[in-house]
Amino acid sequence: MTNTTFTEAYNRLHPTLKQYIPVVDRVHGPHHPEFHDVRAIYEKIIAKIEANPAETPDLTEEFSKLRAISDNYAVPGDVCETYEAVYNMLSELDSAYMSQAATMIRKQ
Repeated sequence: MTNTTFTEAYNRLHPTLKQYIPVVDRVHGPHHPEFHDVRAIYEKIIAKIEANPAETPDLTEEFSKLRAISDNYAVPGDVCETYEAVYNMLSELDSAYMSQAATMIRKQ
């Protein structure tokens, strides 16, 4: 989505991610242990955002780790649509964050 700020994307996607991630972790975690790390990193993103809701925190490291763990949000072939939806939403958040970060760097 172009022209979507990270905050807009987060506010739209977070309620669903907050609901889906624990379920996907419980259901698919035994066969996809990397998802435990996905859940932990997303929880770290939430904590950083809630610590200072007035501005977007530096989440470069968290999104970098998510890309590495998920092979750039590649959906495994043996998972449900909810798992796929989580990866698609995380990818969208990542894109919105990176786009916003790139814009901020250009302005400096």
